[in-house]
Amino acid sequence: MAEVISTIEAVDVRFPTSRELDGSDAMNPEPDYSAAYVTIRTSAGQEGYGLAFTVGRGNDVQVAAVQALAPLVIGLPLADILADLGGFSDRLTGDSQLRWLGPNKGAIHMAAGAIVNATWDLYGRREGKPVWRLLAAMTPEQLVDLVDFRYLREALTREEALEILRRAEPGRAQRQQHLLERGYPAYTTTPGWLGYTDEKLVRLAKQAVADGFGLIKLKVGADPDADVRRLRLAREAVGPDVRIAIDANQAWGVDQAIASLEPLAPYHPYWIEEPTSPDDVLGHAAIREAVAPIKVATGEHCHNQVMFKQLLQAGAIDILQMDASRVAGVTENVAILLLAAKYGVPVCPHAGGVGLCEMVQHLAMFDYVAVSGTTEGRVIEYVDHLHQHFVDPVVIRDGHYVAPTAPGLGARMHPASIAAYRYPDGPQWVSAEP
Repeated sequence: MAEVISTIEAVDVRFPTSRELDGSDAMNPEPDYSAAYVTIRTSAGQEGYGLAFTVGRGNDVQVAAVQALAPLVIGLPLADILADLGGFSDRLTGDSQLRWLGPNKGAIHMAAGAIVNATWDLYGRREGKPVWRLLAAMTPEQLVDLVDFRYLREALTREEALEILRRAEPGRAQRQQHLLERGYPAYTTTPGWLGYTDEKLVRLAKQAVADGFGLIKLKVGADPDADVRRLRLAREAVGPDVRIAIDANQAWGVDQAIASLEPLAPYHPYWIEEPTSPDDVLGHAAIREAVAPIKVATGEHCHNQVMFKQLLQAGAIDILQMDASRVAGVTENVAILLLAAKYGVPVCPHAGGVGLCEMVQHLAMFDYVAVSGTTEGRVIEYVDHLHQHFVDPVVIRDGHYVAPTAPGLGARMHPASIAAYRYPDGPQWVSAEP
């Protein structure tokens, strides 16, 4: 009998990061980092793990969205899914009744991404390979078969995508070896959470430089005077040669963003991240024109590949910040990497959240090996909390992500962590003060 998908389980897992203000920013002052944690199982007992990252009560909706999609998958032969992962993604995002809730955006799209990522994790475990190597071993033809070009052709054709991948083929083996030896450049947001004291900011900024990071990031957007003070302190702490990125987390309107960056410019911020609404393509273009040479970065809240297409077509961003769980998983992110390569825009993935570092490293490393062929101007975000809850946590050495060698996508959590932080009945929540 053919092996089929037998169950899909979604668990509400929440971490009380608000207690120490880890993750705090202008729009999320007291977030509890959370995950709709997905396990996909087959009739032969194989498992894959994925998640959608949220910040608290949104997990109620996110778990329900995963459960709503599960009937589309249960009973499907695994061999058919793995033979057509592009078609599998289309099945999850194309159901007419559930698609109505997007289309291709919001909780239902993120739920599709969690299931897609769990399936890639299962695939990697089945093949005994980390997902970055699984992708990097695919032929250009196999990779473009993952992409739905229907809404992309004005910006990227199948033939152009094939040419990008074929151009990168000759150096794949050498770049893979370089990754295994050196890793992938990282930057850290750890010093810059908005709720941290000035003393903690300075201490962690100095520590980041000592640990080998060449770029740190600070949150801005809640208090203009505090933004200037904190950026000045960070610049004094790290010196003139370390890059400092700043992140407004959508706090400003377009004109407000331009005005707010003027007093920060003397401290040479490298990029301004999410300066305004993530949906405002033309707003980002206007900000980019006005604040150069400060670069404009966005993407962690970008709904889908079509929005990335428009940002690139409009010349609205200098840095593309893909996210492992915001769009429909690994499969759609392959399309986004190809779009970025077509337009020559570096990808610096977002990874501030539960399990995002663990998952998104695979996408950046695949990009280096098989798509863009470079790490020039590229870094993966790193934050230093919650990794202890994962079976295969990220490893950082000298400011670089160590290339993972364990099979899968890295999203598997320890059962003890799931039990402890399961909401609302896990002991970490039952015993918590109101």
